Amino acid sequence: MKRKIIRIDEEKCNGCGLCIPNCQEGALQIIDGKARLISDLFCDGLGACIGHCPEGAIEIVEREAEPYDERKVMEFIVPKGRNTILAHLDHLRDHNEETFLNQAIQYLKENNIDMSPEKNVNKHHGGGCPGSREMDFRDEGQKKSESSAPSAVRRPEVQDPVSVPSELRQWPVQLHLLNPNAPYFRNADVVLTADCVPFAMGDYHSKYLKGKSIAIACPKLDSNKESYIEKLTEMITGARINSLQVVMMEVPCCGGLLQMALTAREKAGRNVPVKQSIISLRGEVLEEEWA
Repeated sequence: MKRKIIRIDEEKCNGCGLCIPNCQEGALQIIDGKARLISDLFCDGLGACIGHCPEGAIEIVEREAEPYDERKVMEFIVPKGRNTILAHLDHLRDHNEETFLNQAIQYLKENNIDMSPEKNVNKHHGGGCPGSREMDFRDEGQKKSESSAPSAVRRPEVQDPVSVPSELRQWPVQLHLLNPNAPYFRNADVVLTADCVPFAMGDYHSKYLKGKSIAIACPKLDSNKESYIEKLTEMITGARINSLQVVMMEVPCCGGLLQMALTAREKAGRNVPVKQSIISLRGEVLEEEWA
């Protein structure tokens, strides 16, 4: 299918780097003095970087970009040179895209492209925000408690709190920072949660988050809600999520979250089940129904 994606005019690009912090997915890096799109996979095509390019070197184009084909991306990446190849491989590794990483390495082997040990593909080239680096917690097993050291002063009448393990399976969680095609979204049950809900509900993790992937958003305060709709649409079409549960507060402004989910479902043209849950200010479940 065709989708929107950025294109960089290398003749105009002066390598200033102003576009880099505004790429939420970390798909842009400055390599060899030019801004590079190192992976189609992580470009959402929304153009957050465009308004920060003083040279007008970035534009949105529409081209065939789905389903993702690592071999085609490598055909594009390889002519850019060794540093761009290394950055692309690091990018896949940072986002836990092991399948695509293996395909890229296989492509290099088949085409006799030298990636010798002295130019190790494990070298990190930076780019993107560490706080938005993709992490998949599903295979970690049981988490350790944050601290097992005894307190220096312990009052005998005070009981140690019971440590309740987190049900979070991923990082990041904020919808602007999420890659909608991340491994933990593929064929997953997803909970789309208003920011305030986990603070109101004492049992949010066990009731709604367990076994699910999550995206959080505030339909009142967050900017660029169109990007939210685009990402939710891509989760439905690209990641092929199984279901979407929208958990929101009883306050009127939260209704926008459900509307974004329904709009995304309509745009996707795939009737993924959407369930809405409304939570009171005191953390009680007021209503649950399929939308």
